[in-house]
Amino acid sequence: MFSLVASLLLSAQMSSVRPPAVPLITHDPYFSVWSFNENLASNWTRHWTGAIQAMAGMIRIDGKTYRWAGTPPQAKEAMKQTSLAVSATQSTFEFLQDGVRLRVNFLSPLLADDLDLLSTPISYVQMEASSEDGKEHEIGLYIDTTGEWVVNSTSQEITWGRLRIGGDEVLRLGTSGQQVLNSVGDDRRIDWGYLCSMGPGSTTSLGSDRAVRGGFAKGDLSVDDDFRMPRPAVDNWPVAAHVWSYRLKAKEHQKRTLIVGYDSGESIEYFRRPLKGYWQRAGKTMAEALREAKVNEASITARATKFDAELERRATEAGGKDFASLCAVAYRQAIAAHKLVCDLDGEPLFFSKENFSNGCIATVDVTYPSAPLFLWLNPGLAKGMIVPILQYANSSRWKFDFAPHDLGTYPKANGQVYGGGEQTEENQMPVEECGNMLILVAGVCKAQGNLDLLHRFPGVLDKWARYLEANGLDPENQLCTDDFAGHLAHNANLSIKAIVGLGAYAQLLERDGQKALATRFMTKAKAMAKDWMKLAADGDSTKLAFDRSSTWSQKYNLVWDELLGLDLFPKELRQSEVKSYLKRMNKFGLPLDNRATYTKLDWCIWTACLADDRASFDAVVAPLTKWMNETPTRVPLTDWYDTVSGKQIGFQARSVVGGIFLPMLKRAWR
Repeated sequence: MFSLVASLLLSAQMSSVRPPAVPLITHDPYFSVWSFNENLASNWTRHWTGAIQAMAGMIRIDGKTYRWAGTPPQAKEAMKQTSLAVSATQSTFEFLQDGVRLRVNFLSPLLADDLDLLSTPISYVQMEASSEDGKEHEIGLYIDTTGEWVVNSTSQEITWGRLRIGGDEVLRLGTSGQQVLNSVGDDRRIDWGYLCSMGPGSTTSLGSDRAVRGGFAKGDLSVDDDFRMPRPAVDNWPVAAHVWSYRLKAKEHQKRTLIVGYDSGESIEYFRRPLKGYWQRAGKTMAEALREAKVNEASITARATKFDAELERRATEAGGKDFASLCAVAYRQAIAAHKLVCDLDGEPLFFSKENFSNGCIATVDVTYPSAPLFLWLNPGLAKGMIVPILQYANSSRWKFDFAPHDLGTYPKANGQVYGGGEQTEENQMPVEECGNMLILVAGVCKAQGNLDLLHRFPGVLDKWARYLEANGLDPENQLCTDDFAGHLAHNANLSIKAIVGLGAYAQLLERDGQKALATRFMTKAKAMAKDWMKLAADGDSTKLAFDRSSTWSQKYNLVWDELLGLDLFPKELRQSEVKSYLKRMNKFGLPLDNRATYTKLDWCIWTACLADDRASFDAVVAPLTKWMNETPTRVPLTDWYDTVSGKQIGFQARSVVGGIFLPMLKRAWR
């Protein structure tokens, strides 16, 4: 039971923060709703892209109506919000008005160790009212979701309906067209499948927002303005509303729950074959999932609360309380930028979307920075990200000797699109992606304690290692993952990635008993590292590019040398690099390199992990947590921002924030 005592305990476990945006209902790139302000009643809730996906929350206290979520004009006065707390899987708002306290908890139970639960697109909105003034109160509690949640554009028609699950009524919204997996793109919302909401014990209403919300505000707690025909999504949105009416006794607390799910059916197209969510692999329906969610609410809430507390504890040990707050804000974002599906043979595949970048699916240099979270908590998810790339590169579809960049544009993984129709080595990221893949494969093998990926894909891994052997030490004029900075020849940080990737592959061969080949590649990697030290040397730091004196850059790729235990580079290099970085800090963090004042959030954490002492680590991380609480850009965490102004440069809601969890992975592997 989500009691007041449990509520207070949970609040104590959560860190109070002012995140740039608050995760509310977060599951995948399509089912992802946020508050772009810490005050829930100051604006409408939104999809991570910024498009409004409204949720209206209202309460009648002894006949007077207030709003607590969104800005429905029918409730002009907002309930006073007293607090916000964010943990890994939960965001909790508290309000106090007219002697009544309302606690609203948004729970998306994305437990990394339970793939069935993580992949089931169902969230809870748990609303608990209590009398704080020792008096009885008449309560009417209202919450709705709109047709905006099921369309990509406002011109699309919406249908709605009801169904019953046991004794509960479920409201359903969807487009009338239902063209499944019919389009691709970045700034897009889902326009197929059905949004389902169930509020046990509630009175339900389906109709226009004006009629349904207006009726509640006027005291009619059971208004139903049932639409009979499909209606274009314009100003007057169809809403699915749930209302509870009850008497709240003195010193009593009562809880009501809205269960929200999105049934998309087919979710990903993988080389022309449509795949469903992992949770559906045994044929489970949304009706069954909603029924289970109701029955298991108490146990799921307890599990999520325990999970959140443990994650906070371990993050605090690794980086302090403020760092733990950053992890709490990043956790759901990192997972919800993916879709977990089941391949035809039952293997879980975990597809990322490159949000607010180019919309690519399964981007290798997005997987690379996001991997620490998954390698730490469930390496099966990290494996599920790279297996599709390995399968693609192992087929006749991929013609190059280096690793692919992506598998298409979300939600269609039918082949690489980066570089356009005329894909050449010049418009790819050859060294980048080969290094990424070899490091990722080594990381998964280390985390899982087996060599499955080496045995399944020996040919492509060997091909990529040989590419790095020939081209990795002094890369030509290539793009790297920081492609927004343009092409750069002789990139010193990219060279590190190539050297570490080659060493990682040699380590795998050594573990597999392939002694001769392992010795060959490890000897080469060590020789390359020795040459790198000479090429990159430049006073008290190392160069951005080998041919550019008086330059510098974050050498974040160096962290994997220590994580994998390769020892290719001297320990003193990490120490001297960190020492030089501390001289270059700005208000909101360390710039990416000498060319501009912008930075990358994920890389800054990796760079901090190069430090051998906690004081240096904290000095690099502290400006990042300051930025999170003070940035003027109110969107789901951006990973690319200016270190002077704190403003977003680009990107938001991307999975790369999984890289923030690298300090815990480092501690676990140590």
